[in-house]
Amino acid sequence: MADYLRERIMWPAMRLGREAWAVYLTLLKVMVPALLVVKALEMLGMTELLGQWLSPLMTPLGLPEPLSVVWAATLMTNIYTGLVIFFDVTRETPLTVAQVTVLGALMAVGHSLPVEGAVARLAGVPWWLTVLLRVGGAWLLGWLLHLSYSLGGWFQHANHVVWEPSAQEATLVAWLQGQAVTLATIFVVILALMTLLKLLHWLGVERLIHKLLYPLLRLLGIGPAGANITVIGMTLGLTFGAGLLLREAHSGRLTPRDIVLTLCFLGLCHSLIEDTLLILLMGADLSGLLWARLGFALAVIALLARLPWLRRAQMPAWMFASRAVTGSHSRSEG
Repeated sequence: MADYLRERIMWPAMRLGREAWAVYLTLLKVMVPALLVVKALEMLGMTELLGQWLSPLMTPLGLPEPLSVVWAATLMTNIYTGLVIFFDVTRETPLTVAQVTVLGALMAVGHSLPVEGAVARLAGVPWWLTVLLRVGGAWLLGWLLHLSYSLGGWFQHANHVVWEPSAQEATLVAWLQGQAVTLATIFVVILALMTLLKLLHWLGVERLIHKLLYPLLRLLGIGPAGANITVIGMTLGLTFGAGLLLREAHSGRLTPRDIVLTLCFLGLCHSLIEDTLLILLMGADLSGLLWARLGFALAVIALLARLPWLRRAQMPAWMFASRAVTGSHSRSEG
């Protein structure tokens, strides 16, 4: 009985714990430096400077230029920070639901760029592609929403916020404590997700997920092995999806093409639950935050997958930012 428990429960649990810890340490090596750099830039006034650079992009979207600082803060840090600045900036600025939805779409696609971009780079997606998709894609989606809302005369009534967050302590110590809690939580979530994936595989549910998602993945040009990662990234966030994707990449189950397309899709459409609920608090409409974002991501990645240099099984080396990923794939092919 003791031998059975050791072989069937204890050893697998220890292996799973070591795998989760390895993924977590890999993410920490990227996230901690990125968080420190972002905080330093924020303290030096980079957010305000970025807001000035982005302000000319607001007018074509039908947004007041002062809202550029909201998107700048969201790009540099996260949606929570963007929410706080939004409520402060718009206290005396009346907006329509359409305008708030357009701004919400910018925030949903383009946020936490230094940290999430660094994680995506570690998995194999170069910075230029991340910036192009997350910033350029966010602006294009916002412009399409503004155009459709204007032509249709939709959501032109005054916006009313659902809830306003209370002011948070702005000291460096409070920031460090908050980041420590967040980073510790990430390990717990990664361990839980990897346990869940093992359980789904053991129960045979993994095969069912692959079958259900096959039409969608085929449209996106992603292999069946990317199904679990896509679901996790869409629901929980890019960081968790990329963390698990790293493990799959090094195991050789995912091709470089699958890695790039999966992360590009998640860059445009991830954390559909938490991020969407947060931005709905601003008064935005679900049509732009969920359905339009999902449709936009599907269309963009379906087109991207059909580009000549992405249709080949072995993509050119300049596409990759992480030698470890390409190296592991080469070993698996050999």
